[in-house]
Amino acid sequence: MNRIMKQITVISGKGGTGKTVLTASFAALAKNACFVDCDVDAADLHLLLKPQIREKHQFISGQTAKIDREICTECGQCISICRFRAITEDYEVDPISCEGCSICSFICPVDAITMEENLTGEWYVSDTRYGPFVHAKLGIAEENSGKLVSKIRQAAQHIAERENLDYVIIDGPPGIGCPVIASLSGVDFALIVTEPTLSGIHDMERVADVARHFDIPTKVVINKYDINLKNSESIEKICQKRNIEVLARLPFAEVVVQSMVNGMPVVEYCSDQIVKEIIALWNKM
Repeated sequence: MNRIMKQITVISGKGGTGKTVLTASFAALAKNACFVDCDVDAADLHLLLKPQIREKHQFISGQTAKIDREICTECGQCISICRFRAITEDYEVDPISCEGCSICSFICPVDAITMEENLTGEWYVSDTRYGPFVHAKLGIAEENSGKLVSKIRQAAQHIAERENLDYVIIDGPPGIGCPVIASLSGVDFALIVTEPTLSGIHDMERVADVARHFDIPTKVVINKYDINLKNSESIEKICQKRNIEVLARLPFAEVVVQSMVNGMPVVEYCSDQIVKEIIALWNKM
């Protein structure tokens, strides 16, 4: 009988809360799972999971205008119509400024402008000692990261179904934008990792609102709770008002920093108290 596969997204609302560190530990603790790094703009989970790439795929997204100078009559209509000022007086297209709206190609009277698809990144299917790993790399200043997140999530789900895995564990991007929504939609459970700072509290509330909008069951972990006990109490009160359970309060531990320097999930690096608490958190999840 096929297992019922569950998808878990670890999110944070802001960067630097310890989301990827915890996700790497969950990867080491999970016995039958596939992992996805949905922070495609600044992926870093691979630094701890050390994947061996077995599949590489191109990510094509968006379009850029191209002017055929042999056909162009330099009538100037494309320059006047382009609101992004992507076409120079020499009738060259600046690929950074071009938004791919295509209006220049429609208005050109001699059909000298065509729209070419952009190669904006790559995505990979890899093997790790913990299980299959799907990750990606978006090109510098490229857009449509939400579309790329959806692509790699779909690939991970197919792998999990094919290999009869129990979990897809997703390392979500920070913030509340399009890639966060793409990493949250349709999952079974979201774990918000926050920290006791003012920005941590503010961004936790924002991403919790996003999860609630999509009816995603949500829990919270307060990481480094002991660096500001007053703010940690504020987080607990906010979660209580929102009916969100605080699953764990993890203390600051220097061994976590040491494990990252050594490129290892902390649960494999040592057996300190912080490791016992992360294991207890995973068991609760």
